[in-house]
Amino acid sequence: MSLPRHQDPIAAIATAPGRGAVGIVRVSGENLTPLIQALCGRQIRAREATYLPFLDASGQAIDQGLALHFPAPHSFTGEDVLELQAHGGPVVLQLLLARCIEAGAELDPVLREPRLAGLRVALPGEFSERAFLNDKIDLAQAEAVADLIDASTEAAARSACRSLSGVFSSEIHALRDALIHLRMLVEATLDFPEEEIDFLRQADAQGQLSKLQQSLQAVLQRARQGALLREGIRVVIAGQPNAGKSSLLNALAGAELAIVTPVAGTTRDKVQQTIQIEGVPVHVIDTAGLRDSDDEVEKIGIARAWDAIKTADAVLFLHDLTRIHSPCYVADDKVIAEALTEHLPARVPVIDLWNKADTAVAPPRAEGLILSAKTGAGLNALRRKLLEVAGWQPVAEDVYLARERHVRALRRVNDHLSQAGAHLTAHAQSLDLLAEELRLAQNVLGEITGEFTSDDLLGVIFSKFCIGK
Repeated sequence: MSLPRHQDPIAAIATAPGRGAVGIVRVSGENLTPLIQALCGRQIRAREATYLPFLDASGQAIDQGLALHFPAPHSFTGEDVLELQAHGGPVVLQLLLARCIEAGAELDPVLREPRLAGLRVALPGEFSERAFLNDKIDLAQAEAVADLIDASTEAAARSACRSLSGVFSSEIHALRDALIHLRMLVEATLDFPEEEIDFLRQADAQGQLSKLQQSLQAVLQRARQGALLREGIRVVIAGQPNAGKSSLLNALAGAELAIVTPVAGTTRDKVQQTIQIEGVPVHVIDTAGLRDSDDEVEKIGIARAWDAIKTADAVLFLHDLTRIHSPCYVADDKVIAEALTEHLPARVPVIDLWNKADTAVAPPRAEGLILSAKTGAGLNALRRKLLEVAGWQPVAEDVYLARERHVRALRRVNDHLSQAGAHLTAHAQSLDLLAEELRLAQNVLGEITGEFTSDDLLGVIFSKFCIGK
């Protein structure tokens, strides 16, 4: 799995861009002793913060700060790691990074060879990638590093921390161990067909498989919740002009994000805001009113509205209660409803919302929710409905952050185990197929933690990290 670049020593600014009280430059590679001598003017004790000047090529101080040396393998990356904690100005940090690269290429006066040959600026996520490749963390934990940084809610941050600590990985390993044990029984039956002992029946292979499937369903359920905490849901507000779509967005967001006027067609383009409902990110998108229009700009906005609707996880179809007795309005609403049915997959819910309850009488048997974007009446019911259609359950202590790829992998494992169950029922006639399904299920579990993962997938995952992590 290791590529040539994985052998290069790397350096990067490990703190966020901009000014701050403290900034960190991090170096990782084999044998950093010569580099430490050049940068610090002396050697420093392992895992002990040392306050000293950081030196340029002429021996002058670039800055003063703390230097920490973590010798391999007891470091984040599993290699020698040096951290220089300086003042957090961007110019100072760039000077320190440039000095690290320069010092690495300089000849050591004693050894007469580069102090750290090949030292280069790290790629995004390369420190975490080194930690994964050197077995300091598995792939799910590495992804949790980025998820913790990107967490948009408190619940997501706590769940990402649980994943980083290895809770999710432990459950995957437990599934794998149970799967390996079952595979061992099946392989034993295949290897010794002449034996009269029915290994599988005596070992209750059917019961073991059922228990494994039950455990998998529990992990899958928590992973779905974790993926929802990470990804959130995409909700599009749709309807005719002046139904109150922009007012609803503003009410949900608690801020005046979209322009609201009595003029039909005020909203010409998408307006998006992410809100939180019980810690779940909800990406709410206000769109242009849906109608036939000769205005070229408005037509573009309406086309973009339909593009947004097609990618929604849920659509809020907003109706205007003050116009429900107008035959033209009702007819146009019916056209929109038919178009929504045509454009949306069956799995995407359309929630009917009846707005302006503060100024109109509700219809006697309206389907959906009745609310007032102006007064806020009915918004709590809408929030609960959004969580319901998303499949969210109240956050439990055992929820860990997961990604959509984890959920897809667990579903594939479930499919393989279902096939294995069918083959187990057929007994000896399908034992070789049973063994193969169990092997495939184990491989898919290995994809989650990185035991069976292609370099291409690793490149995609780590390229989305920030530089310095």
